[in-house]
Amino acid sequence: MNAKNTIAQQLLEIEAIKLSPEKPFTWASGLKSPIYCDNRMSLSYPNLRTLIIDSFVELAKKYKFDGIAGVATAGIPHGVLLAEKLNVPFIYVRSASKKHGRQNQIEGDIKNLRNVLVIEDLISTGGSSLQAIDALKEQGLNTIALLAIFSYGFPKTAVRFQNNDLVCETITNFETLLSTAVKSNYISDDQAQRLSSWNNSPEQWSENFLNNSTKP
Repeated sequence: MNAKNTIAQQLLEIEAIKLSPEKPFTWASGLKSPIYCDNRMSLSYPNLRTLIIDSFVELAKKYKFDGIAGVATAGIPHGVLLAEKLNVPFIYVRSASKKHGRQNQIEGDIKNLRNVLVIEDLISTGGSSLQAIDALKEQGLNTIALLAIFSYGFPKTAVRFQNNDLVCETITNFETLLSTAVKSNYISDDQAQRLSSWNNSPEQWSENFLNNSTKP
């Protein structure tokens, strides 16, 4: 089993990723989703944590950069660990400027940085990533690539990144997770089909679920 599959398997085992097509989760946006992902759970498991950082190191070898930029908050811990491993500077980007003190949106010393590798834990719609990258750009920093632990792989997100000329790579992804979950009997083939349907059109899937659940 390669690292991509191993990490997907372990994220399922520690319940950092939960799959529940019959009783979906509710996202902050109100959308119903059969998957919930919290990669911060991996920080509590040293072996998995190391495997994730080693995988980030392998991806990072492709690029030339001056430092690592983590996206607050979930991209900070893995970004710090990667920066430590590579012995490069680390900064992080808030979702918005602080309302007090120096009112920074970017924390850390950026004066010697030009090209940065941006680290996220999860890629969903890509909105928070692009917002962080815009904030970096306003301070004269160029994003070489965006790296993340996991991506839902929404078609709309891929188009969004393409339109912004953003290179994005992830350690593992939804497709790998689905095949791994089926092989390990975590879900059935029928459940995998429902999850795949959600992935192709999450808004429509959510609407259909809500409509069906309100029928007498």
